Amino acid sequence: MPDPSTTNRLLSLDVIRGVAVLGILVANLPAFGLPEAAYFAPLAWGGTAPADLFAWFVTFVFIEGKMRGLFSFLFGASILIVTDAAERRGGSAAATHYRRMATLFVIGCAHLYLVWLGDILAHYALVGAIAFLFTWLSVRWLIAAALLLLAYATISSALGAVILFDSAAQDSPYAIAIWNSFAIGFGVPPRADMLGQIAAMRGSWIDAIAWRWHHAADPLTVLPVLAPETLSAMLLGMAGYRSGFLCGAWHRARYRRWALFCLGVALPAYAMLGMVTLRHGFAMQWVYLNAMVLAEPLRTLGFIGYAALLMLALRPGGPLTLRLAAVGRTAFSNYLGTSLLMVAIFNGLSLFGALSRAQLYLLVPPAWGLMLLWSKPWCDRFHHGPFEWLWRSAARGRWQPLRRVSA
Repeated sequence: MPDPSTTNRLLSLDVIRGVAVLGILVANLPAFGLPEAAYFAPLAWGGTAPADLFAWFVTFVFIEGKMRGLFSFLFGASILIVTDAAERRGGSAAATHYRRMATLFVIGCAHLYLVWLGDILAHYALVGAIAFLFTWLSVRWLIAAALLLLAYATISSALGAVILFDSAAQDSPYAIAIWNSFAIGFGVPPRADMLGQIAAMRGSWIDAIAWRWHHAADPLTVLPVLAPETLSAMLLGMAGYRSGFLCGAWHRARYRRWALFCLGVALPAYAMLGMVTLRHGFAMQWVYLNAMVLAEPLRTLGFIGYAALLMLALRPGGPLTLRLAAVGRTAFSNYLGTSLLMVAIFNGLSLFGALSRAQLYLLVPPAWGLMLLWSKPWCDRFHHGPFEWLWRSAARGRWQPLRRVSA
């Protein structure tokens, strides 16, 4: 495995991270511009015209869950990069890591309640605190632990599907409560609830904050539900870093085999799940079964396959590679900046709930162009992205150098 400080290692990680943050925008657009239930269920809001269903199908097959998984994968690798660097400096890896996670949790909560309900940063901070406990494991044991967590996540999700498909118990108060809770994310909740969110998001900033305060998922409440899947991806990222997979240390033929196998299984299977969901008319139990249970292991294959494919596509010194690497180096700023931009568009211009699902994706090219345009000139002049710099400074308790010094 190559030395951790080599340029290629950092370049490969940055390029993959850059692609992930671009893809996350595509995944998050329905959550930015439509009521919460519409993310998985087009019947809830956003239209069911052929263009809307096509947009749903394409994003379900190629994007849904896989970009978030890819980002979690890289987050796990970054934990090792930061803690290894702290140890090389003679500092405490644990103290460095937990200061970063505590700061990230505060930033994530501010993002969740003040800006957008789809925040993932606070969740990453909590799961990252757990992931540190696994940093001493070898590659083999990291993979084993990740697969056990993935199996647990899949089985836990399957229990919910059993309840939804149990027609004999659907008249019981417990089943009705389950159905109502699942309808928020996978079905069609009462129209009044969605109109209430639309009114709040089109209202003042204070109205939006008040709605998120009462309706946004608490990071601590979400933790037991999402942590197994997220932690699994983070541990695989640690294994990917230590094995050299994420560092360009493997032969191209090996990356090619992994890309062909993982994507050759995941994408056709996702397409089949999408067609089954369409065939059943987005019935809530089928949306949940396909998106949360059967897709669980496929997401893992998907993001690993994408990572292998990007390692093959990497062209050090190429203009697109350098642009993507710059987006990856400023991924934290691009993620938060995208939230601010989209909230300004959908909330500030009162477009929340006004566009169809297909129309939402017209925002992708200009948003991608903006990220690719600003990131490289910024990285040419500064050590860190603006929000990366604030995170780093807050975690270390002092202002960190920002501007590059010319030779």
